[in-house]
Amino acid sequence: MAFHITKAVIPAAGLGTRFLPATKAMPKEMLPVVDKPAIQYVVEEAVAAGLNDVLMITGRNKNALENHFDRMTELEATLEKKGDVDRLQNVQYSNDLADMHYVRQGDPLGLGHAVLRASMHVGHEPFAVLLGDDLIDARDVLLARMLEEQSTRNASVIALMEVDPALTHMYGIATVEATDDDDVVRIKGLVEKPVPGTAASNLAIIGRYVLQPDVFGVLASTKPGKGGEIQLTDALQTMATQNIAGGVFGVIFRGRRYDTGDRLDYIKSIVQLAVERDDLGADLRPWLKQFAATLD
Repeated sequence: MAFHITKAVIPAAGLGTRFLPATKAMPKEMLPVVDKPAIQYVVEEAVAAGLNDVLMITGRNKNALENHFDRMTELEATLEKKGDVDRLQNVQYSNDLADMHYVRQGDPLGLGHAVLRASMHVGHEPFAVLLGDDLIDARDVLLARMLEEQSTRNASVIALMEVDPALTHMYGIATVEATDDDDVVRIKGLVEKPVPGTAASNLAIIGRYVLQPDVFGVLASTKPGKGGEIQLTDALQTMATQNIAGGVFGVIFRGRRYDTGDRLDYIKSIVQLAVERDDLGADLRPWLKQFAATLD
């Protein structure tokens, strides 16, 4: 039975240790990417694909996430009094972006456990999972394509991207077989962060999933894997190999993705997005060229 998917789950309970001390008192998802927190890009992507019911899986010291998508009446009143219309609109934009809900993960037992915490909210409908570390360029279509494939195949769908074979040990890696669509493959197996030199392909899982609700039952019986955590990859491996709820398919993404989970890639992401901005790019591009010319 085909469902019109409206629910998105965004796990946001991580500690952000790679960015300490910046994330000591601020959620990593609130780190600015140019002039918006990273989490807002993800919510905007979900909404653009028609997913306006957003559940955020949070943890301790994550109140700033809820505050960001809520009204700030004093700030709005101050901006209105000043006649600062542009900033007022920017502040108000996130207030009504989506129907936001929040639940705490509690124990940090991994991505699979975080997704399992969404079961009561999601119920018996397919749903999307978007990881906050991966930003997909708004000009490139990914989530809408995945939703289309989920509806057509009535199966779970994950996003894949080709990576340098030398880096496969940093990702979940898929074993696949071709379908009639150039950008869609059937998943035959998944391995979370394989030992270097053992990966079956260079097709890596990136942080977008459209899942059948049957994943909750599989996650509930999935034992801790890599790092002693309940891995979503392990549950999807079970669904793929046992053909549970239609199995698992992959959409191969060849567009622009920005990784904000690593310090160096985070800086690169800001620069890449800023140079494309109408209000910043014209001044930033020539400065970057001048600065690069000074480097040895």
